[in-house]
Amino acid sequence: MHEVSVMSGIIRSVIDELERHDVESVEAVDLVIGEMTFLGEEQLLFAWEIMTRDTQLEDAKLNITHEAVEVSCGSCGYKGGIEYLGDENYGHVIPILSCPKCGGDIEVIRGKSCTVNSLQVVQR
Repeated sequence: MHEVSVMSGIIRSVIDELERHDVESVEAVDLVIGEMTFLGEEQLLFAWEIMTRDTQLEDAKLNITHEAVEVSCGSCGYKGGIEYLGDENYGHVIPILSCPKCGGDIEVIRGKSCTVNSLQVVQR
C-alpha cells in the first residue's frame, strides 16, 4: 500500500508550507492524482484521516480530483486517451502504453500527477 508513504510525504510538505505562513487553521487540501499513479482514493482518504491526527491538518477535508491519462504519439500525431486490458468490474485494468491509433510509442503527457493543487486556510 504505497498510499501511506505518498500521503506521509504530502502531509509533511503541506505542514512545511504552513510553517512559512501565519495560518490559524486549514479547512481543506485539494489534491490532484493522476490515473497512472495507481493511487487508491479510499486508501488515501484513510491514510489522511489517520496521519493528520494531532496535527494542524486534523480537521481539514481532503478533496481529491482525478486526472485522466492523455498521451501523445510521435509517429502519427495522436493526442488523447489510452486503451486498457481487463475489466473494471473485477478491479483489474492494465493500461496499454502504445498509441491506440497506430500502435506506435507514446509519451504520457497527463495522468502522472500527484499534486497539492491548493490549500483553503484561515489566516490569523
